[in-house]
Amino acid sequence: MIENNTQIRAVLGIDIGGTGIKGAPVNVATGEFLAERHRIDTPQPATPEAIGQVLKQLVEHFAWTGPIGCTFPAIVHNGVTLSAANVDQSWIQAPAQEVLAQATGLPLVLMNDADAAGLAEVVFGAAKGRQGKTIVITLGTGIGSALIVDGQLVSNTEFGHLIFPSDEIAEKYCSAKVKEETAMKWPAFTERLNKYLLHLQLLFSPDFLIIGGGISKKHEKFIPNLKDLRFPVVPADLKNDAGIVGAALEAARHCGI
Repeated sequence: MIENNTQIRAVLGIDIGGTGIKGAPVNVATGEFLAERHRIDTPQPATPEAIGQVLKQLVEHFAWTGPIGCTFPAIVHNGVTLSAANVDQSWIQAPAQEVLAQATGLPLVLMNDADAAGLAEVVFGAAKGRQGKTIVITLGTGIGSALIVDGQLVSNTEFGHLIFPSDEIAEKYCSAKVKEETAMKWPAFTERLNKYLLHLQLLFSPDFLIIGGGISKKHEKFIPNLKDLRFPVVPADLKNDAGIVGAALEAARHCGI
């Protein structure tokens, strides 16, 4: 068990995804993991009860007794999940924060997964100290997004659900899952991603854009080939761990740690 004390401000961060649920205790003063990350496959169907049981397993794995920060791939407003793009439809209008807190028996703070990644990048990563408009997109099972204005997070933006290119949503066009399922080559994927980013440029005129999610580990395959953008595009510094860190930061803020 990782003990909270005056030297180490620790929160268990958990990132719920469409294919995997991963967690680690985080030192919220530094963003560093205090133990090796542990991952469990997302249950199918991914109902609130089933995911609650996985969170309980993660708590037991780390012998955790303190607060938990948790992400979820949906709109999360005041602890209630209002969408369910890549999980079971039973999450819509569910009191998810309360359900998951009861499953773990511990204080738990729930937030959107991409917002968590954006928060982590602001505090410890590529967006640290940046002014203006920064967009973070996470390419995974879907496309998550975070909007940061002068260092402040604007939550629940859902840019992955913009209608794009014409009659579908963006995450059905250029997510990492689409690339994988269609065996799309890097040049074709990069072209699609570029078109989507040009659409974001038209709508928001960002000053900076960060790409996260597991695919960011291979950023050299696509970021250098993006073109006609008025803003720099960089990989997330925290890569696929950003959600865990951001969730821990949000829980620390709520719990006064």
